[in-house]
Amino acid sequence: MYLKIKFLILTLLFSTNIFCQQKSPNKASLLSIACPGLGQIYNKKYWKTPIILGCIGGAIYGYNFYNKKFNDFKDAYIIRTDNNNSTIDDYLNYSEANLITLQDYYRNQKDLTIILGVIFYLLNVADAYVDAHLFEYNINENLTLNFESAFDQKNHSFNLISLKIKLKE
Repeated sequence: MYLKIKFLILTLLFSTNIFCQQKSPNKASLLSIACPGLGQIYNKKYWKTPIILGCIGGAIYGYNFYNKKFNDFKDAYIIRTDNNNSTIDDYLNYSEANLITLQDYYRNQKDLTIILGVIFYLLNVADAYVDAHLFEYNINENLTLNFESAFDQKNHSFNLISLKIKLKE
């Protein structure tokens, strides 16, 4: 499986015209799926890659931290309730109810970091896809966006708020 993923990444990276002017949204999203941040490199948005890797790495670090704490308190509760006097847990200042509460807290935090990691991963793919679509978007000084309102002189009130796009020539 690992070899297949490596082969897919190398094939996508070294295929012809990878750094051409027109970007393929499918290729960008596939690269981001294979390796987070690679789609941003493909789209020449290099500054986004460390942010993406930092967010996903932070989620992984948070998961490991909370998982370790959860297992510590779970083991302490098991040791305390096993009715064996030879085993001593490291958390003597906590009651059994406190140990259960701490287990629940760290389990919730662990689950939250999983959710955040998946959200960061999906945002990474969506960002690469959208950036590839907008790579050739024309940003022109002749394009303006104005909010205009229609003021009713008789009632002295606004009847309509409209959004108008004008092309200056």
